[in-house]
Amino acid sequence: MSALGLRAWPFLLWRGSQLLRREKFDLVFFSTSQFITYSLGRLWKARYGVPYVIDVQDPWRTDYYSSPGAPPPPGGWKFQFARFQAWALERWIFAGSAAVMSVSPRLLQDLVACYPGLAAKPSAVLGFGASPIDLEKALELPGPAAGFSRDGGEVHLLATGAAGGIMAPALTALFEGLSSYRRRDPERARRLRLHFVGTSYAHAGRGRPSVMPVAARHGVADLVEETPHRTGFLQALRLQQEADALLLLGSNDPAYSPSKIYFYYLAGRPILAVVFKGSVMERLLDELAGAAVVRLSAEEPAPRSEETLHGFFDQLLAGKSSEANPRWNDAIFRSRYLAESLTRRQCALFESALAAGPPGTSS
Repeated sequence: MSALGLRAWPFLLWRGSQLLRREKFDLVFFSTSQFITYSLGRLWKARYGVPYVIDVQDPWRTDYYSSPGAPPPPGGWKFQFARFQAWALERWIFAGSAAVMSVSPRLLQDLVACYPGLAAKPSAVLGFGASPIDLEKALELPGPAAGFSRDGGEVHLLATGAAGGIMAPALTALFEGLSSYRRRDPERARRLRLHFVGTSYAHAGRGRPSVMPVAARHGVADLVEETPHRTGFLQALRLQQEADALLLLGSNDPAYSPSKIYFYYLAGRPILAVVFKGSVMERLLDELAGAAVVRLSAEEPAPRSEETLHGFFDQLLAGKSSEANPRWNDAIFRSRYLAESLTRRQCALFESALAAGPPGTSS
């Protein structure tokens, strides 16, 4: 648990109160995973009468770490303190909200199951939309960003964003498949390079590798490279343009819905995804199509996972990147996941929250 929210809380309270006293605001919007700051909405609503809307990016009160097969919770006493905060404040905060949105339908369903009163409030499932303008800005950066070598016919697959314990099953499946591919055809496999960039939120020089230990256990560390510190958003987009294919790893949390999935599609590169059956991420990939999908199951090994991985590697190494993935559903992508479309839907949610009048306190 980060203490950032607690450290920032009094300053946000002070500055927000100044603004609310001085100017007229229709609504306060919270979009952060620093959950303790949500409580400011309830305080400002009581003092200034302004409604608030919460964007739930991650679960606050969760039993994920107590579920079978889950990794141990991080943070020691800090994690326990965060759980206490959630237990003490979550019901009170959501009961006073005017509307709720989330990147994941599963998160909204779980909240309504805990607090049935939320079912009567406006809500929406809205991810972080992809904008072509961001891609244009990324391509204006001086480059190349990665300096991927292709002197020996190397083919580069890239994953950007956080990794760690929750993605260990996906990493294991990926590296097991890579190891078996090398046993089958070592000469071709030697050309593969898998890059994992920005795998932690730490500053440069402070991140701890979470991918390389898994690669080493499966004997493929020489084909893998990890950058275990935070990478800028535009830099990540630029790197995606320089890769030959993109790797999308799912979490063993079925509600996990990474926003980068939309930028992966916008990048126009072949996508290899490793996801759990029944997850939000699997549903998104099936809806959009256009990706080679390895489906994991906690109960039984996926019989075709190795076949899917080997087929994807074969297509890339043969220079048939356009054949590595089926055609993706461009119409659905543009109507549901571009930033422009999602902004319209978010504004509609705000209008619904304001039209509903002062939020009640049922829970």
